[in-house]
Amino acid sequence: MKVTDLVNDLGFAPICMPDSEREIHGCYIGDLLSWVMGRAQADNLWITIMSNVNTVAVASLADVSAVLLAENVTLEESIVQTAELKGVNILSTPLSAYEAAVKLSGAL
Repeated sequence: MKVTDLVNDLGFAPICMPDSEREIHGCYIGDLLSWVMGRAQADNLWITIMSNVNTVAVASLADVSAVLLAENVTLEESIVQTAELKGVNILSTPLSAYEAAVKLSGAL
């Protein structure tokens, strides 16, 4: 599954998608950034409610395929611009982290 499939097939809303063809292999859910850095695997979809610039940094460091912001979390425009520059895909959903993971699980 590719990041673009999350938008087209699962209905997640794109915030920024500089690398929309990136493959997704698995999922990690977490909001404690240091925990995510040490446990998320490359090519995971990271589901979180964290919305600060450090989220982009951790996503880049952990080499996740995309960040999915649950519960309609939004980002400031400056953070979106940073994500674009760093090549970090970010999507949004009104679903809870659990509901989003269940939806993703059915598609993977």
